[in-house]
Formats: sequence, C-alpha cells, structure tokens
Amino acid sequence: MANHRRAPRSIFRSGAVRAMAGRLSWGLGDQAVSSLTNFAVGLYVARSLGTFAFGIFSLAWVTYGVVLNVSRGLATDPLMVRFSAVPEARWRLGVASASGTAIGVGCATGLISLVAGLAAGGPLGNAFVALAVVLPGLLLQDAWRFAFFARGAGKKAFINDCVWGVALLPALYVAAQVHTVVAFVLAWGLSGAVAAAYGWFQTGILPHPREALGWFRRQRDLSVRYLVENVSNSGASQLRAYGLGAIAGITAVGAVRGAEQLLGPFLALLMGLSLVTVAEGARVLQRAPHRLKHFCMILGGGQAAAALCWGLGLLLLVPDGAGRWVMGSVWDSSSPLILPVTLAVVGASFATGAAAGLRALGAAPRSLRSQLIASLFYVTFGITGAFLGDAAGSAWGVAIATLTGSVVWWWQLRLGLRDYVPPEPGANETTIVFAPLRETINETTVVFEPIKEPIKE
Repeated sequence: MANHRRAPRSIFRSGAVRAMAGRLSWGLGDQAVSSLTNFAVGLYVARSLGTFAFGIFSLAWVTYGVVLNVSRGLATDPLMVRFSAVPEARWRLGVASASGTAIGVGCATGLISLVAGLAAGGPLGNAFVALAVVLPGLLLQDAWRFAFFARGAGKKAFINDCVWGVALLPALYVAAQVHTVVAFVLAWGLSGAVAAAYGWFQTGILPHPREALGWFRRQRDLSVRYLVENVSNSGASQLRAYGLGAIAGITAVGAVRGAEQLLGPFLALLMGLSLVTVAEGARVLQRAPHRLKHFCMILGGGQAAAALCWGLGLLLLVPDGAGRWVMGSVWDSSSPLILPVTLAVVGASFATGAAAGLRALGAAPRSLRSQLIASLFYVTFGITGAFLGDAAGSAWGVAIATLTGSVVWWWQLRLGLRDYVPPEPGANETTIVFAPLRETINETTVVFEPIKEPIKE
C-alpha cells in the first residue's frame, strides 16, 4: 500500500488568513479596551494626585504585574499552550482548574500584600492593603480572558473587558470624591471583580480552587518554567522601580511611569497581540512548521515599527500645553523620558515575536533562558542608570537592556527552530495522548491516567 504524504497546508490560504485576522482583531479589540481603561485610570490618578502619589500608585501597580505573571505562569499560560485546539469538554475541564488556580494565587499573594502593607504603614502601606483586597478578583478576570482566547472566542473576552470599563466609570467618580490612592486602587480592582463575576456567567464554568495542586502537578513541566520566566520579567520591573525609588525617590518612579503611561495606547496593541499570538503560532506550527519563523518576524517587526512611530509622534506632534492638559504636573518630569522609553518598547516589541515562536514550539527551557538573561540586563542597566543619572539614566539603561535582550530572544528562537522535529505524518491517527483528567459522566467519575504509547493497529 502506497504511503502518500500530505502536502503541508500554507498559512497564507485565504480562509486561514481570514480566520487568523478575525482572531487577532478580537485580541486587539479586547486589549484596547483593557489597556485603555488602565490608561485612563493612570491619567486620572496622575492629574488628581500629583507625581508623588502617582509614584505610590505605580509601586502598587508593578506589584500587581508580578502577581499577574505568577498567575499566568501557573494557570493560564499552560492553558493557552495545551487547551487551544481541543474539544469543548476538555477545554471546560482545563478552564475550571486554571481559573481555580488563579483564585488560589490571588488569595495567597493577597495575604502577603496585606501583611506587607500593615507592616509598612502610611500611604504606601495602605495602598498595598487595598491591593490585597482586589487581587483574587483581578486574577480571575484575567483567567477568563485567556480561557476565551484559548477557545478562539475573543469576542467574549472583549465583552468582558467592556463590562469592566463600564463598571469603572462610577467607581472612578467615587474615588475622585475620596481623593486618595487607596480609593483609586479599590475603584480599579473592584470594577475588575464585577467583570470576573460576569465571566462566570459567560462561561457557566465554576472555578475549582481545590484543583490547583492537581493542575500544577499535571502542567508542572511547563508551569514551573513559565512561572520563573514570567516572574523574572515582571519582577525585574518591580526591582527596577523599587531601586529607582530608593536611589532617586518616589517622584522619579512617578516620572518614569508617566512616560510609560504615554505609551499606553500602543501597549494596548502589544499586549492585545500577545493574548493570541501563542495560539496562532501553535496553529502555524501545526499547519506549516517552515512558516513559523516568517510569522514571528512579521509579528515582531510590525510591532517594533508601530512602537517607533507612536513614540516619534509623541515627541514631534504633542505640544507641552496639550501634555500638561492630559497629565497635569507629571508631564514636565515625564516628557524628557519619552525617547528612551520608546526605544525600550521597540526592543520589547521585537522580542515578542521570538517569544511567541518559542512558546508555540513548547521550548520552555529556551524561553526561560532568554527571559532570565533579558531580565538580568533590565535590572542591572536600569539600576546602574539610576545611580548615574536618576530617572533619565534609568530610562536609557532600560532602553539598552531591552534592545540587547531582543537579540538573545531571536538567537534562542533560531536554535529552537533548528532543533524542532515535526511529527511524522499519520502520527495523530495512531497515537493517543491523554493528560490526567477527571470527568463526570452520569454521576460516574472517569479518571484518565497519562498514556504516552502508540496504539498498535
């Protein structure tokens, strides 16, 4: 019997391109809503409370970023990699465990934030106590978003973030009357909890926090590496912010955060694509492995070019009067930092193309190595720059770090593509792999244990 090899399907077929464009569009739309609401909160705090209070808000914000990346590494990153193209029943089981894990991470880190806030005291401590209250809801809302994109239902993620934006409007009004950092943290976080509750209504899936340990055991080959990778990324940002505050003062943190805030609308594009690029890269790898490098180059290069255009537009087209109207007094200290912050975002944008490729390949050791090196550059250059030139020196140090780190990411992708061995044709028809699952059928619990052996015909 002749063995006919199937020709690889191109990712550039019109139907595939339309489907991919649709999923990417919902990713962009969803992140646009999410990031623009965060952008609005940041601007509102900056205008209302000034640079020092905005610095306190920024320290709470970067701490939330670390916690968010812990949750993603343990819960939703493995969900995106392993549950993006599976039957609905399997997806629902994965979402229940992953969302429960996110809640567990929120409760554990919230307790740590509460203790730290009570120990610190003062306005900064109060901000961390408020952060502790809102962390579980924020992490659950983020888990729903990843679950929707894993299923290819980006429209539902978009609607969920719209609910957050609508709930945020009255919350910000109340916070403005109270006029404290704590009020703004609670307004932002509790409105996110409203969206998290709506996500449960959208999915009909009840999170299972008790499954967190089981989820971790089943996904630990990915989750441990992704956890370290994610925490090294956001942790580097946190260490740099804390180091800058210790060296140059909290006002310097507010100035840097203000310049980053001006890149907020573009970062909506960057983060929106990151929600769907891993799933899309996995689809490209499945259909045409030789096209993955091209996909990553278009992705990274396009984002880097867009970041550069946005930053240059801010430098050349926004007058000081308009900047002060938008950001208040924060504009004067933040505007000189726009160029180095833009170059930092350009480097990070280019690296995201390679990162998506490594995630799609499942090359967790290589992506971890890349992230650790890039994070080391970020902290070292950012804090060294703070010693040499306060906020401006730190901003230029981070720009050098991200541009250098992007080279590391692309080198590791090159090695990962070289080492990748595509599955043999027909392997999907002769091999069955069950991850450990528990499923209830007619009140009878069926347990699938790991099987990684080909079934003989």
